Amino acid sequence: MPESNFIDYAKIYCRSGKGGAGSVHLHRAKYQPKGGPDGGDGGRGGSVFLRGNRNLWTLIHLRYNRHIIAGNGGNGAKDCSHGKAGEDKYIEVPLGTVAYDADTGEYLADVTEDGQTIELLKGGRGGLGNWQFRTATRQTPRFAQPGEPAVEKNIILELKLLADVGLVGFPNAGKSTLLSALSSARPKIANYPFTTMEPNLGIVEVRDGKSFVMADIPGIIEGASEGRGLGLRFLRHIERNSLLLFLIPIDADDINKEYNILLGELEKFNPQMLDKHRMVALTKCDTLDDEMIEFLRQDIHIDAPVVYISAVTGQGLTTLKDRLWEELNSESNLLRASHTEHLVHRHRETSSLAGLEESEDSVDLSEDEAAEDEDEIL
Repeated sequence: MPESNFIDYAKIYCRSGKGGAGSVHLHRAKYQPKGGPDGGDGGRGGSVFLRGNRNLWTLIHLRYNRHIIAGNGGNGAKDCSHGKAGEDKYIEVPLGTVAYDADTGEYLADVTEDGQTIELLKGGRGGLGNWQFRTATRQTPRFAQPGEPAVEKNIILELKLLADVGLVGFPNAGKSTLLSALSSARPKIANYPFTTMEPNLGIVEVRDGKSFVMADIPGIIEGASEGRGLGLRFLRHIERNSLLLFLIPIDADDINKEYNILLGELEKFNPQMLDKHRMVALTKCDTLDDEMIEFLRQDIHIDAPVVYISAVTGQGLTTLKDRLWEELNSESNLLRASHTEHLVHRHRETSSLAGLEESEDSVDLSEDEAAEDEDEIL
């Protein structure tokens, strides 16, 4: 079971309301023995809506409320009385929630603004009463329309965090340490892989009241885009980030290779990520002296700005914040953000959605641990 209440995935069953049936009724009164048809129309069925709520940050409220059923429309009645409309149902979700059809993988909706309301399932229309079918040659119609049936669908909701800067790196690259050094966030920090099991957000203050939001996601390993490790479960959280900050330990065996692996995993998951601005921070620089850092600098060939930092000693953190702020507010970054206000969501394969459902409560890392043990033996 997860240690916290952060739930970023939910599968729910939704059903709209069916429309009410029209009434078949002929008016009869004391002095009107042949008053004619007066059957009313049926009421419309309730619809199911998604509504953005900035006060929510997780989908945990849907974990124990997985059946969303709208009300049925009431039947028509005599005296041309219209049936009562069915009750609409609103699903409150945090900003950044994306909805998919669980059976086909089709993209349905994306909620990014507070109060934004999107109709997921439309309620059935009410049937017409026999009063609507009267004509000069058909003065006593003895039939009416039934209401339209309800629509039901299994919906998958995925939360993609909204942040300015997303941290990308292998396990134990120092992402959580950096977030705790730059903000008031206190993510779990320990000396073993996959310490971070859930995304963390922190507000980084620059100067003069300026700030931006930084997101730390669990470490990425080679094959993450195919579901290995924590894989697809958390890669989606950096899709919305304006800038990606790659964290690579300066004592890594091959800095260029690690950067290319991370870049390749992002491209396989969503090629649109390569259009984002990116920077590289070489961490743990306190473990090497200046001469060794200068020597390694000559062998680094990366197509992005590189900053040398140490989250433990504070080395380079002020420079890093300034560079991040400059990149976030650069003309090219703002121009790209204006043209890509919303993500271009692709339809998902049902197999990948099923994999997320299986890993909702637990993550199996046995395959990766076995591979690490094998590497150590070799």
